[in-house]
Amino acid sequence: MDVLDAVNRRMSVRAFKTDPVDGSLLRELLEAAARAPSGGNLQPWRVQAITGGPLAALRATMLQRVASPDTPQYDVYPANLWEPLRSRRFQVGEDMYGALGIPREDKLARLQWFASNGQSFGAPVVLFFSVDRRCGPPQWSDLGMYMQTLMLLAVERGLDTCAQEFWSHYHQVVHDHVGLPDSHMLFSGMALGYRDEGAAVNSWRSRRDSFEAWGEMRGFE
Repeated sequence: MDVLDAVNRRMSVRAFKTDPVDGSLLRELLEAAARAPSGGNLQPWRVQAITGGPLAALRATMLQRVASPDTPQYDVYPANLWEPLRSRRFQVGEDMYGALGIPREDKLARLQWFASNGQSFGAPVVLFFSVDRRCGPPQWSDLGMYMQTLMLLAVERGLDTCAQEFWSHYHQVVHDHVGLPDSHMLFSGMALGYRDEGAAVNSWRSRRDSFEAWGEMRGFE
């Protein structure tokens, strides 16, 4: 598999098999992803991975806590989203719930599906990514590049992922379960495992605008 194949296969998988992920393979991927770009070579990322008993304990807590999120430490989305960002976010939600067969008026089913975020969609591994609170946007960008590198490496090895900023709303829960340092801000979680190919929620792909909507090229023949 080449890089373009990995980019095209990668998607936010929201249904996983229960098959475990070998710890040595996961460590190999985590270490390899550290070759991601890092301004000034600061390597500001901190990564914590859990599986087995620790993950089961976290999921048990989330069954009780999912309706009571923590006070956010940052905004996942800007307030009052403008176009075309607003329409893109709306469309991805409609496409996902359409694949699940959950109509907009079925609020209970949508809330139940939202709660499945706290169960990491059944993934056998969950990773948490944080950054020192003293860091700024450039270091957050470094962390994002680390995560993207990891996701592509995972695809190359037959694994799949779903980045979950959802966990930023439960940062205290994560802190209690994985020992997140007080000096670090939780940015995102990530579900990791083997894709359930038969799950309806994995049967669709989010849309992308054409190059003309967001790109320019000048001075080329």
